[in-house]
Amino acid sequence: MNQILFNNIEADVQVFTVSQLTQSIKFVLEQTFNDVSLVGEISNFKSYSSGHWYFNLKDENAVINCVMWRGLNNNVFFKPTDGMKVILTGRVTVYPVRGNYQFDARSMKPAGEGELQAAFERLKRKLYEEGLFDEQYKKPIPSFPKKIGLVTSFDGAALRDMISVASRRFPICELILSPCKVQGSGSAEEIVESIKLLNTQKDIDVIIVARGGGSIEDLWSFNEEIVARAIFNSKIPIITGIGHEIDFTISDFVADLRAPTPSAAMELATPNLDLLKQDILLMLSDNLEYIFNKYKSCWNDLSSVTNSYFYRFPLDKVRNYQQQIDNILSKTFQLIDKKIYSSDLALKKIYYNLKLYDVNNMLNRGFALILQENKFVKRKKNLNLAEPIKIKFYDGDVEINN
Repeated sequence: MNQILFNNIEADVQVFTVSQLTQSIKFVLEQTFNDVSLVGEISNFKSYSSGHWYFNLKDENAVINCVMWRGLNNNVFFKPTDGMKVILTGRVTVYPVRGNYQFDARSMKPAGEGELQAAFERLKRKLYEEGLFDEQYKKPIPSFPKKIGLVTSFDGAALRDMISVASRRFPICELILSPCKVQGSGSAEEIVESIKLLNTQKDIDVIIVARGGGSIEDLWSFNEEIVARAIFNSKIPIITGIGHEIDFTISDFVADLRAPTPSAAMELATPNLDLLKQDILLMLSDNLEYIFNKYKSCWNDLSSVTNSYFYRFPLDKVRNYQQQIDNILSKTFQLIDKKIYSSDLALKKIYYNLKLYDVNNMLNRGFALILQENKFVKRKKNLNLAEPIKIKFYDGDVEINN
């Protein structure tokens, strides 16, 4: 029964192996969709150490796996991020081992300039909320730098312009170039490495990150997050001079100082030697005028003193002081004499009182003192006739024992 059924199937239906069917699908898909442009939103973007990119492209109804190989993605000027809408050009391929189909991208570009602007605003908002734009983190720019580090292209017009400005304004400073790509794939990484390299030098006073003007695509490297963080983390103050005056990049917001052009950046980094000379001459002139005025004022003061009466007759001044001293001494001696006389009277009065109340004087006048138990008896009632009595006369003592 089973044999008969199998034979019927073999007779009516063509049977494929899995490999055969997959190869047939692969042939049909890859031949049919060999050159396709695809628009959608990036999600699950991953960049592997091998340099290959893997991500999904989706719209509101579907999603497709995508891959972009190393070498091909070197031509992409921006770093793709989730949520960015892009246009891919490539072909559909089938990976037989898993039976999956995917889109093999050969090129990638933003789906319009508005998409780049949206990515710019997203990153700007993110870094702003983290505080990378705060004024409290801005480092001061030195007024007289000895060495200036330059992060720019070796063969760009920006480098020539900055050298020209430095030679004209402040030729005594030294320029240290750390060359790098300033646009295209890999340029952001090179800019970061140049900034880090200059930060390993201990004698660089300020760094200028610069490039000439261009489209938003040309300047996009300076809108990459890794560049913004490298500028923020730099220990050396950084001035940006990127594009033209109307161009603003994320790097400009993070930098310690933003200049509208590379030439303007060098002008901000260096003092004007001619103006310095003028300032020095003006300062010398002001100081000389100050010294002359001070000398004139002192001379007038000295003349006023030398022409004064007391300067011409100095002994009169001394004699006046001597007379004042004599008057003071005279008054002092008078006060002393008066004090001595007053004190002498007070002493005599005290002496008189002491003499008046002297016991011996009283005894000499015929009075006597009665003592009992070594105490003077002042009242009759205090006298005890039963106890010994001692009577003290002027010329001696008498003891009476009862």
